[in-house]
Amino acid sequence: MKKISVLMSAAATVLIVASCNQSSVSPNVSLTNSLDSVSYSIGVNFGSGLRESLKTLPGGTANLNAVIAGFVSAIKNDSSSLKIEEQVAMAYVNQYITNEQARVSETTKAEGDAFLEANKTRDGVITTESGLQYKVLTEGTGIKPAIDDQVKVHYTGKLLDGTVFDSSVERGEPFTTGLTGVITGWTEILQIMPAGSKYQVWIPSGLGYGAQGAGQLIKPNSVLEFEIELLEVIQSENK
Repeated sequence: MKKISVLMSAAATVLIVASCNQSSVSPNVSLTNSLDSVSYSIGVNFGSGLRESLKTLPGGTANLNAVIAGFVSAIKNDSSSLKIEEQVAMAYVNQYITNEQARVSETTKAEGDAFLEANKTRDGVITTESGLQYKVLTEGTGIKPAIDDQVKVHYTGKLLDGTVFDSSVERGEPFTTGLTGVITGWTEILQIMPAGSKYQVWIPSGLGYGAQGAGQLIKPNSVLEFEIELLEVIQSENK
């Protein structure tokens, strides 16, 4: 999660919630003119668009009461009730998020390393020199793609806890790509697979999305599991 998105989401969310908690404001406010309506619409847009942001704060769901209390003290410029000085607050949020991201990253890496160490001893699992692991489910008889070829595949990508983060199978449409336009683990395994094959593949984080992670589901240092079916090799016209 980017620091700036957390801060903007928090600020916008508490703006709406704090306003609704002031005795002078009713959730049943009357919209008597266009300024009322646009003001209300801003509240709806912030509330619906950013409601989930505080739930994904690193380390758990934000304490909304604390968020509101801090906001109200700051918006009223009530320094006597502030428990954290304004000059310190931004730095505190940034440091907290940095620490939580580091903690999650270290935990995910340790879990991934432990999984790969155990997985390499399981029947049928092959480990390559790079650390990539795979198991042949179906061995095809077609050609193997070269680095400058394209491939048509069906795949399902999962986290180690079984969460599906992407699947061409669920979309019902094969995925076509060049071998250089995908993560390193895919580039490697596709060159091993003959057309018609289906492999179960475990990709170490260094061959996947690394310390950056990807999206909301793939945390930094995540080991990824894929089931890949190589449907077709589309050879380069240069051959």
